[in-house]
Amino acid sequence: MGDDRVLAVDVGRGTQDVLLYDPAQPIENSIKLVLPSPTVVVGRAIRAAAASGRSIHLEGPCMGGGGSVAAVEEALAAGVRVTATPSAALTIHDDPARVRTLGVVITESAPDGAAVVETADYMERELRAALSLFGVDYPEQVAIAVQDHGFSPYVSNRVHRFAVFTSLLEAGDWDLFALAPDPPHPSMTRMQAVLTAAPGALVTDTGPAAAIGALLDPWVAERAEDGITLVNAGNGHTLCFTLRGGKVCGIFEHHTSSLDRQKLTGYIRKLQQGALTNAEVFDDGGHGAAVREAVGETPVAITGPNRQRLLPEAWQAAPFGDMMLTGCFGLIEIWKRTKADFV
Repeated sequence: MGDDRVLAVDVGRGTQDVLLYDPAQPIENSIKLVLPSPTVVVGRAIRAAAASGRSIHLEGPCMGGGGSVAAVEEALAAGVRVTATPSAALTIHDDPARVRTLGVVITESAPDGAAVVETADYMERELRAALSLFGVDYPEQVAIAVQDHGFSPYVSNRVHRFAVFTSLLEAGDWDLFALAPDPPHPSMTRMQAVLTAAPGALVTDTGPAAAIGALLDPWVAERAEDGITLVNAGNGHTLCFTLRGGKVCGIFEHHTSSLDRQKLTGYIRKLQQGALTNAEVFDDGGHGAAVREAVGETPVAITGPNRQRLLPEAWQAAPFGDMMLTGCFGLIEIWKRTKADFV
């Protein structure tokens, strides 16, 4: 008998959410973990090294920035020397010249006495250790979601990320699952780094995974065919879709910190009307918007850790009763479409 279990890991800005899915048992009985995200863990390690007065050397693959890059900037501002391997330096910026301008020295070798901090979005060693403490064997199959802006050293990564989204939708007849290709888009360096660390894994973006997971909420599923608006209010980004069934009618992405209830509601209304433009969102500091057709006024459902702050009156989507695992449930649905031998 093979191992049909799948470890789904949804890597966000604040947390990494983990689901060990076993098709042989009710999903409610699955092992679940909500842990600090890798960028939070790396950021803490950098700050601890800086506080000790040691120089810092980053080594490992490209990973998400956020807290880790902020910690690097704090260390440099405090006069701490920071070095990084070429691959780890991609975490800070795609352009090595920009990395050097910040004050980071790019080198393959750690200087004598430096505190070595490992970069990685997929914390396999730590996850294996955590499960082993409870006598749980690590599964053979892994699905991982990260938010990837893609390799774009000289053009805004906001432009690049949204251009990839748009191209995938157009090539996939605007099907929601087209945003989760397997293998991932070749320009997505975070995803490629994860795939190198976990060959054979499903690796995709957090935004589409959350939307696909939200469709498993019974209230959302009941209304999706007639039209639904789905919002994922993450810690870093907010991604909104208007849908009819599995077809995307419109999409926009913005930074959660730039949104309040009034602004988000206005964007949603324009998206539903088919009137929201890419320039309007981008010029406001967001990623962009794309519209295939107006969906009209639809029910609105929201998931993600900032859902209550931004849209408290909308339906609070929580598939299988667990909002924090929405992205993981979406990963399993994508897995079933692309890799699974079971239904």
